[in-house]
Amino acid sequence: MNVSASAPAGAPTANTAPAAGSAHSSAAASGTDAARQRLALAQAALLSALVAGTPVPQGFDPARVRLQTRALADKRASVTAKVAPELPRILGDGFRPSFIRYAQVNPSAGGARRDALSFARARLRAAESSGDPAGDLTRQQRCELTAWVRERTGPAPRPRGRLRRLAAAARARASVLG
Repeated sequence: MNVSASAPAGAPTANTAPAAGSAHSSAAASGTDAARQRLALAQAALLSALVAGTPVPQGFDPARVRLQTRALADKRASVTAKVAPELPRILGDGFRPSFIRYAQVNPSAGGARRDALSFARARLRAAESSGDPAGDLTRQQRCELTAWVRERTGPAPRPRGRLRRLAAAARARASVLG
């Protein structure tokens, strides 16, 4: 055993390990690996239930998981309202409930701005389909939401002025011929 100068006599140090190759250490290691793998699978299943709407895994309280899922969706709605304040303005009081419905079945992917854009697209699709509870947008809301999405997904605006357009075309040509 290694003994440190600051440790009491006979006390093992942090770098003391069981003898390599002992039957006990390999059995314990394989048991630990199996336990870690089970834990990782349980964590992945719980995370999926919390953010993707999958069934609650066995061994977890469904009521608590639903409550936490709702809290996470509400937090996503708050973040979305901060990065895209136009959405609550356009949708009014319907923003938060519709976003929470959306968030409970659509996991966040790509950050808050992409989440806001995906939500807006989903709202427009829902507004087009009949009988959907999220299809309750007014004509003005649909127009404003469509414009908002197009502003963020359309082509980059053309440079103004003839000289700037020529310079942009030359740069584009140079990058292609590169």
